[in-house]
Formats: sequence, structure tokens, C-alpha cells
Amino acid sequence: MEASPVEGLPEIRDGDDLAAAIGERVDFEDGDICCIASTVVSKAEGRKADLAAFEASDRAEAIAKRLEAITGESKDPRFAAAVLEESEELLTEAPFLLTATRFGHVTVNAGIDRSNVPDADLLLLPENPSESAKRLSEALGVPVIVTDTSGRPFRYGQRGVAIGWHGLPAARDWRGEHDRDGRELDVTVQAVVDELAATANLVAGEGGGGTPAVVIRGWSFGDHAGSDDLFRTEADDLVRQALREWEVSE
Repeated sequence: MEASPVEGLPEIRDGDDLAAAIGERVDFEDGDICCIASTVVSKAEGRKADLAAFEASDRAEAIAKRLEAITGESKDPRFAAAVLEESEELLTEAPFLLTATRFGHVTVNAGIDRSNVPDADLLLLPENPSESAKRLSEALGVPVIVTDTSGRPFRYGQRGVAIGWHGLPAARDWRGEHDRDGRELDVTVQAVVDELAATANLVAGEGGGGTPAVVIRGWSFGDHAGSDDLFRTEADDLVRQALREWEVSE
């Protein structure tokens, strides 16, 4: 398997044809997968915003004041208002804002980015990353994964994850298959879109030197059952249920 960044992409702006910009720089082959950072998808879809566009509610003011008290850092209540507007549910209000987005992804600050955003204060996630992936996939003629970087419970650091995909299943289902000793597997479901997103992130890089698109070549899904289940439902998400009952001691 090879993972190669798409070099030479220009700064993507509102209304730009992102698929054309990528397609001009890559000769795609059968079996290729294109991983595209959500930042450039959002820029092409006009998801930039200024803090002035968000009016801080009483709740946003209270959240900002509480975070200031805990962290000792100044917090803009308009940013809290933006997070609330972009979230389906706020799972924790302290010591950070852990949110569930409207499309099912659980992340800090609703995934709102404040870096590499020229001419605006904020960059919001795509409204529906899988719909974005579908449009890009149809234009490029290969499966597309829209990626983002996200922290992980119980571990330091961030890694790439999939927040939208089209053209391949989200997961490779090993249940019913057998290990080398002949034992039947009954729980193993491999989140391949996350693993491919993390692979892409290794070569895409971070910060000012990052490249927003990566081509995965030579990987095969194999003869396995597929599943599009990636985001846990509320009914079987025990961590989310526990977070709703969690209070931070101040």
C-alpha cells in the first residue's frame, strides 16, 4: 500500500472546485482512495465564519465564565455560542466543550478550527461530510474519505479520523470468520475508514506545511462483509450516557 500527498494544491476558497483542483494533479487508478481534509472541504463549501456572527446567549456567557475560572484563560462567549450552534448535544461543559455534531461525530468544540483560516475567525466542519464525500467521489471517480484530526480518550495526542465517506464501507466486518486456531470471531469489526484516515494524516502533515489531500493506492477491502456503522447510537454508547451524569469538581 502507498499513501502519497497531492502536491501543489492552491489555497482553497469559497466556491472553488475542489475535485477539479485535485483531479488536475492526480492520475487516479482503479482501487485508489482519496482522503481529503475537512478543512479544504469546509473552505470550498463556504463554512468560514466570524465571531461577530454569533450572539452570546446567557448559556454561552455562563460556559465561558466557567471555563475561565477553571483554566485561568480568557474565553470569548461568542466562541461558546458558535460551538452550541454547531452541536446537537453538549456532553461536557468543563473542563472543555465535548460535543456531538449533527452528523454523529463526537469531538471537542464541535470540530471548529481556528488555524489556517485566512480572512475569518473560525472554520466550521462541513454540514454533512458524507454528502460532501459523495459529491467529491462522483466527480473524481474514486472512493473519498473526509478526514479530521481528533483527540482520543485515555491517550495523549491527536490522530486522523474519518468524519465522512463514500464509495467504500466504513468498516470491515470479521464476525463469523475464523482466527488461525479456528476460533470464530464474534466481535471484531475493523473501522477501516478511520485507519485509512490515520494513514493519510501521517503523510499529509500538520500546521503550515500540511497537504490537504492524500491518495491511498494498493489497499484492498478484501472478501469481507462491510458495514457503514461508525458512530455509536445513543442506546449503545455507554460512555456518552456516563458523561451526561458527570460533573467536574471546581
